[in-house]
Amino acid sequence: MSLQIRWQDVESLQRFDNALHALGSKKMRQAGNRAVNRAGDMARTQVRQKLTRQTGLKRPTIVKAVRVSRSSPQTLAYRMSAHGGDVSLKYFAARETKAGVSAKPFGKRNVFASTFMRAGWWPNRVAKPNWNGQVFKRAGAAKAPIEKQKSGVIIPNEMVQGETRDAFRSTVARVLPQRLGHEINRLTNGVVS
Repeated sequence: MSLQIRWQDVESLQRFDNALHALGSKKMRQAGNRAVNRAGDMARTQVRQKLTRQTGLKRPTIVKAVRVSRSSPQTLAYRMSAHGGDVSLKYFAARETKAGVSAKPFGKRNVFASTFMRAGWWPNRVAKPNWNGQVFKRAGAAKAPIEKQKSGVIIPNEMVQGETRDAFRSTVARVLPQRLGHEINRLTNGVVS
């Protein structure tokens, strides 16, 4: 008794063999690299959008603060990073009122009592050119030094919490498998899909 298997369509077998060789080659790392970069770029867009809403900063400020290191076939890692500390109150649409400066850190407008942006007495207040629109508060008595006011928004901390973190995770979880499947399909000329 003998078992014989014959493959009638040799061309299909050759296509399948070529597809397997393509998956084992350096082309697969290139395909992975393209998939990681595409998913990372889409996640970066979502992070910028959510971070703008979450912090109350303007989009150009967020774009400038969030740095990207794209993937390569050797690393297959896409990194987003931000540096810096507590952001000055002046970046949150600050404006002076009689009660103090009104600003929108975390996207909610608040009045910060006893703070100021201009010098002089009401109603003849003047902007000081060397103050650059900063928000200040006296450190003590009337002639005491003034201190620059901070918002409490720290971009690196905000990137890893709340809506921003969730947007990054959900975008990568949704897009990366799709893009990897697309790249494998493309690499194997449709044999593996």
